[in-house]
Amino acid sequence: MNQKTFIKITDAFKDKLYRLAKRLLISDDEAQDATQEILLRLWTKRSQFDKYRSIEAFAMTMTKNYCYDLLKAKKSNNLKIVHNNYEDHSSNTVRQTEVASDVEWVFALMKELPAQQQLILQLRDVEQYNNAEIAEMLEMNEVAVRVALSRARKTIREALIKKQNYGLQ
Repeated sequence: MNQKTFIKITDAFKDKLYRLAKRLLISDDEAQDATQEILLRLWTKRSQFDKYRSIEAFAMTMTKNYCYDLLKAKKSNNLKIVHNNYEDHSSNTVRQTEVASDVEWVFALMKELPAQQQLILQLRDVEQYNNAEIAEMLEMNEVAVRVALSRARKTIREALIKKQNYGLQ
């Protein structure tokens, strides 16, 4: 495989690799470094691409494992999902504040979820992977992915309902 073909294949998903690394590592610089490292590792394995059903899923799994290894090496407990890129361009500043507050609340709730639920929620609801792809990436049973996703969503939903009901009293 030549360089042009490799770039064409990896360009389709390199932003997803970065976003996953950013969610796990928090730091922009570390996420960029991790993405470059994964692309370099993929380049060295390019002759084996025909062995994989989905190169993207393989790359996402590599990214997840690499980030976890970095976090373990740093003895860090920073397995967090952070989202700072929310922008609402409506003219109603009161509504903007409410929406921003709700988004911050949801992401704060996500931080309290177990790491596996955070990752599954990230891959499913943010990155838009289906359950089968997530199961393959995380080397889990598809039913276990569905259960973890359901539990994560239920936890967040119940906390939001509780917050909204508290505001009505």
